[in-house]
Amino acid sequence: MRLSALAKKRIIWSLAGLLALLLLVLGVFLLQRQRLLNYALEQIKTRVEHKYPVTLTLGPAHFMGLSTVEINGMSLVPTAAAGPAAAGDTLLTARRLQASLSIRSLFAGRPVFSEVQIDRAHLTAHKAIDGTNNYAFLLKKKGPTPVPRDTLRGTNYGLLLNQVLDAGFGNVPGEADFRQFVVSYDSPHHLVQLVMPRLSIQDEQVQGRLTATVDAVTNELGVQGTIVPSDYALNLKLYGVGSSVQLPYVPQRFGALVSFDTVRVQLTDKDFTSDDRTGGQLTVRGSLEASNFSFFHKRLASEDIVVHKGQLDFVATLGRGTVSLDKGTRAVLNQLIFHPEISVRLKPKLAVALQVDSDPTPTNAFFNSLPEGMFDVVAGTQGTGTLAYHMRANVDLSRVDSLKLESSMLPSKDFSISHFGGEDLGMLAGEFPYTAYNDKGDSLRTFLVGASNPDFTPFADVSHYLPSVIQTTEDPQFFRHHGFMEKAFVNAAIEDIKEKRFARGGSTLSMQLVKNVFLNRQKTIGRKAEEMLIVWLIENWLVQKAHTLTKQRMFEIYLNIVEWGPTKYKWPSGKRGVYGIKEAALFYYGKRPSELNLDECLYLASIIPKPKYYRQSFNSYGGLRGPTRWFFKLIADIMEDKGLISSNERNSVNYSVNLNGPARTYIVTARDTTRTVQPGDTAQFEPLNLIDLLNTGAKPAEAAPAAGAASPTPPDATAPGTRP
Repeated sequence: MRLSALAKKRIIWSLAGLLALLLLVLGVFLLQRQRLLNYALEQIKTRVEHKYPVTLTLGPAHFMGLSTVEINGMSLVPTAAAGPAAAGDTLLTARRLQASLSIRSLFAGRPVFSEVQIDRAHLTAHKAIDGTNNYAFLLKKKGPTPVPRDTLRGTNYGLLLNQVLDAGFGNVPGEADFRQFVVSYDSPHHLVQLVMPRLSIQDEQVQGRLTATVDAVTNELGVQGTIVPSDYALNLKLYGVGSSVQLPYVPQRFGALVSFDTVRVQLTDKDFTSDDRTGGQLTVRGSLEASNFSFFHKRLASEDIVVHKGQLDFVATLGRGTVSLDKGTRAVLNQLIFHPEISVRLKPKLAVALQVDSDPTPTNAFFNSLPEGMFDVVAGTQGTGTLAYHMRANVDLSRVDSLKLESSMLPSKDFSISHFGGEDLGMLAGEFPYTAYNDKGDSLRTFLVGASNPDFTPFADVSHYLPSVIQTTEDPQFFRHHGFMEKAFVNAAIEDIKEKRFARGGSTLSMQLVKNVFLNRQKTIGRKAEEMLIVWLIENWLVQKAHTLTKQRMFEIYLNIVEWGPTKYKWPSGKRGVYGIKEAALFYYGKRPSELNLDECLYLASIIPKPKYYRQSFNSYGGLRGPTRWFFKLIADIMEDKGLISSNERNSVNYSVNLNGPARTYIVTARDTTRTVQPGDTAQFEPLNLIDLLNTGAKPAEAAPAAGAASPTPPDATAPGTRP
C-alpha cells in the first residue's frame, strides 16, 4: 500500500515536531543540569566550610560528555577560626579536578561523585618554631571539651593516635586518581616533599609511585594494597624502586641507620574507649612485616644488623603516658617465633615490664635465624634437638634498685651440637692461637695457649694464692655456676642505668674469657648478647654435656691470656705488652708464677680491670695509694672470713709490693721520710666502690685437681703459706 503525499507530509511534520520537542527537552535538561551542578558544588562548599574552618574556592565547572564533570582549579585556605598562624595560609590547591557524576543523584539533590581525578595538586603544610601550624585544625573533632594536659602522667597517645586515624581514614576518597600530586612540609627542623606522579584509589585498591625527600634523604617508592575507610582497615605494601629504602629522620633523632626492601603495614581493627578523666584508651590490631631489614646503631653493634624476614602481629594499647604490646602479640625473626608482652609507662619516670617467650625451634633453624651482624661467631652452628628462650624483666627508673631480670635458654633433652659456626668453640680444650688486640681493635701479637709456648703456665704451676684471690675479686662461684651470676649482672645493670653508660660489666670469668678469645672489646648490646650465647654453649654443652672442656682448663686459659700491663712495653725479644701470668710475674716481680706471695697476688688482681694504668696504684714515693690498700684489706678480710687464708696469713698482709721487675723503672720512688706505714695501718685507706667486685659473699669454689696432679694441701689455720 502506498502512502499518499499528505500522509507523508504528516509523518515528516510529526517527526520534526518530536525532534524539536526532544531538542527542547535536551536544552532544558542541559541548562538545568548545569544549574544543578553549580548548586551541588555550592552545597559541597557549604558542607566543607561548616565542617572545617576553611574557605573552599572552586573554579568554573562544566560537563564533559553526559556525566563527566571538570572543575578548573580549586583551593583550600584556613580562616581566622583555624588560628592566627593558619589563617590565610593556603593548605591545598589543584589545577584541575575531573569526576563522574550520577545524573540521578544530581536531580535528587544528593550529588554523588566517583572516579575523581586530580591533576597537579599541591598540599603545603607549615610549622613555626613556636609550634603553631596550618593543619592542626584537621585533627580536631567537635564534641566534649578536650581533656586538660596532664603534666604528671604525660601525653595521651591513645587519644592522639585515634584522632590521626579518624582524620586520615575520614579524608580518604572512595575513588580517586591523583596525578602529579605534591605534598610539602616544612618546620624549623625538617623539610619533607612527596612527589606522586600517579596514585590511584579504585574499588578499595591503592596503587602508585612516589619520590620522597625527607631532610635530604631521597627514596623512590612504590605503594600498593587495599584501604577500607569505613572499617578503619588497610593493608599497604611499601617497597623501594631500584634500591632499598633508607629511613629518614632516624639518623638525626637517634643516631641510627635503618633501611629495608619492603614493608607491609596492616591495620585490622581499632577500638577507642572514651574516658572523661584520662581522655580515653586506644587498642589497635594489625601487623608489620619487613624484608631485608637493616639497622645500625653504634651502641647496638659495630656492624649493620640484618634481618631477612621480620614480622610483628600486634595487639597494642595506648593511653595516658602508657604504651603496651599485649597478649596475642607475635613476632617472627626469620624462623624464630616469639611472643612478647611489653608494658611501658613514661611518666613520672620511665617504667618497663617485659616478658618474651619463644617457640621451641630446631637447633639448625635457631642458629640460622640469628640476625646477621650480631652473632657472627655462632652463626651456622649445627646440631639436633630444639632450643627455646625465656626472658622476664622489669625496671622502674624511680626505683632503679628494684630491677628484676630472668633470662634462660631452654634446650630439649636431645639437644646437641655437631658443628660450630664461624668459630670453633671447642678449640678451648686444646692448644690454640690467641691474638691480643688494643682498645682500637688493632692486633698486637699472636701466641699459642698451650704447652708448646714456653711462656705458657699450667694451672698447677701458679701460686695457690692467685686463683683464690682472682675468684674472690672477680667470680667467687666460678667452679659452681654455669657461666652466669644473675645477681652480679643485675647489680651491674643497675649501675649502668644510674650512670647512663656501660659503667659495669657484671662479667663472670667465663664471660671475660669469651670476650677476650672470641669477641672484640666494643661495649655494645649486640656483643653482650653474643657473649652470653657463647658462654651458654661453652658451659652447658662443652663442659656439662659433652665433657670436652673443664672449668680448670678455662681458668688456666684466663690466667695465660689476661692483659696485665702496658701494651707499649717491649720485651728484649721484641714482643709487646704483658699477657698472661708468666709475663706478669716477671714484669712486676722478676719471679716465676709459682713464687708469688699473697701481697703480690692481691696487687695483680687489683689491676685486672685497668692494667694499662697500673702506675696510678702508686704515689710519688713508690708506695701504694689509699684505694689499693683498701682493696688489699677488703679482699684479705673476705678471704679470711671464708677460710681461704689463715688469720696469720691475713695479719701478714703488708699493703705494699716490691717491684723488682721491669715495672719498677716506670715508678717514681722518692723516699717518704715523714712516716712509715705499718701492717694493719688503716689511716690512709680510702673506700672502694663494692660494685666493682662480683663477690656474693660465698666461698670461692675449689677447682678439681688436674689429671695426675696432687690433691690440694688441707687447710691449716696456723701455718702461713699453706693452701686452705
